[in-house]
Amino acid sequence: MNPTQLILLLFIGYLVFSLDKRQENIPVPPVLVSIGIGLSFIPFFNSITLTETTLYDVFLPALLFTSAYRYPPKALKEHAGLIAALSTIGLLFTAILFGAITFFIGGIIVPITFIGAMVVASILTPTDPVSVVSILKQSADNPKIADVVEGESMINDGTSIVLFTFLSGMFIHNENLSLTSFINEFLLVSIGGVVLGVFCGWAVSKAVHFTHHKEYQVMLSIILAYGIFLTAEHIGVSGVLATVSAGIMLSWEFDHTNKGDHYRESLDGFWDIVEPTILSIVFLLIGIEASSYLIFDYWHLSLLIFLASLLIRYFVMIGTIKLFPAWRRELNGREIALISWSGIKGTMSVVLILTLQAESSAEGTDILLSLSFSVVLISLIVQSLGIFPLSRALLKK
Repeated sequence: MNPTQLILLLFIGYLVFSLDKRQENIPVPPVLVSIGIGLSFIPFFNSITLTETTLYDVFLPALLFTSAYRYPPKALKEHAGLIAALSTIGLLFTAILFGAITFFIGGIIVPITFIGAMVVASILTPTDPVSVVSILKQSADNPKIADVVEGESMINDGTSIVLFTFLSGMFIHNENLSLTSFINEFLLVSIGGVVLGVFCGWAVSKAVHFTHHKEYQVMLSIILAYGIFLTAEHIGVSGVLATVSAGIMLSWEFDHTNKGDHYRESLDGFWDIVEPTILSIVFLLIGIEASSYLIFDYWHLSLLIFLASLLIRYFVMIGTIKLFPAWRRELNGREIALISWSGIKGTMSVVLILTLQAESSAEGTDILLSLSFSVVLISLIVQSLGIFPLSRALLKK
């Protein structure tokens, strides 16, 4: 991608964000993805490629850090148990059921192995709340809905990467299933990432006191967002969970500091610009990259897989919440349905798709990529556009 292409993509993103003033009926991400698909037919843009390295190492750390840093520590403390259950055990159950259903449905229409179906499930289980959180905050009376959706998404990204890595290794290298190996790897990668992130977030919250210059405080936050991600990945723990933990810890420390508002003012001014800038480029690039995988004969299968993902997520979520009396009192059936619908597939799913594309030349990979990309596209458009009217209909605000 050359500088001219980058600036033009950013200008298109600026126009979309500027025209979308209310961000209710037509959220920005599906619009950007649709425009990206259109741009892929223009010779000037169709040479652009989005790699998993660019998306994972360049764009993702900033998006993760911004979401975590802004997430209210009070909300995390209040909903920690529910968020942890949904983003770990809940995600694993969802992936298992989703993989089994995908194998059953897909096997009738296309040749797909069980492990291939499980890889698709691991790609499509992480959620991306960027399209819906602001809408939920406007349209839902209960702020817990947006807090749970956003909190679950931040944590389940880390879980999904571990699950995908394990399953894709089996698919690509024909490795045998080892539950013990998976559990050990999951605990090591996840706990290691959280511990590293909490420590570095705390350290930066203390280091920021050494300067009163806003510019240097912003520089330190950039170092934290990217440094902790790259360090964690280098030593073999979760960069996603490390970055999220660091952002939450930094925010928590600012809440307990007399000068916390001063530091937040410095960082907010910078990251409030970075987030829409990156989102504009990312979703346009996703549209451009996805276009080559969307010309295939199994869109009816993609639609069935999408519908199955909605139903499985709803039943797993309602089963998890109804299991504990305290959570049952917090959320009713309609609110659970809205949280289920808000589990949109997005950036992390595309990261995993591009990772599979780069690493696998196994037979059947192309169909898995096309199915995954098409389901992500359906999810982005249908669920994003439906979130506002559905929230109004279910909650009757």
